[in-house]
Amino acid sequence: MTTKGLTLYGSLPTRVGRPLWLLNELNLPCTFVDVDLRAGGQFAAEFTALNPAGKVPVLTDGTFTITESAAICLYLAERYGGGRFLPENPFDRALMHQWMFFLATEIEQPLWRMALHKFGYDKAERNAGEIELAKRDCRRMISVLDSHLESREFMVGQALSVADFIAAYTLDWAEAEGLLEGAPKAEAYLKKMYARPLAPPRIKEAYAAKSAGRALPRLREFK
Repeated sequence: MTTKGLTLYGSLPTRVGRPLWLLNELNLPCTFVDVDLRAGGQFAAEFTALNPAGKVPVLTDGTFTITESAAICLYLAERYGGGRFLPENPFDRALMHQWMFFLATEIEQPLWRMALHKFGYDKAERNAGEIELAKRDCRRMISVLDSHLESREFMVGQALSVADFIAAYTLDWAEAEGLLEGAPKAEAYLKKMYARPLAPPRIKEAYAAKSAGRALPRLREFK
């Protein structure tokens, strides 16, 4: 199936790394629009016309627009994957969704809470105690995921699925916050995923590159 003209809006190392990874793995040509979050590009009228929430990432496919990184990844796999990264077995498909929801609600949510209280909120609204509680909650759920990965190569079934790309980015975020200590299976899984040749830059790598003024690799080069 040919693309209608894919455009991905975002800025590394945000959650745009998830659909970016799928685009690379599926060998899909796509225009990448770097949204300058520090300058408030996500609140510009042309961007909020795509996503009134003022958040990245956003994917457009011709006249179709979709937001939310996990939803974008599922869309790409379902529309352009040709069977890749989506389990055929209905039980594995259900488990893929289960773990995607788990990652979003139980691990990403406290990570985001930490970010808000570190730099997202105005200084008067930040609460150091909330950061510590979020760390505690996150570690507890990472331990659940670590146990799940015992003797398991993939999140679900016997092959990579969309859940693996969501999990890898989420665990990379957790590692950047120093929360993977005591979770050896999760650490090993994370390293293996990012060893894939088409993986996007890791979070620490992206921040270091931006601080040094270096350009980041984004979409793969298409001939």
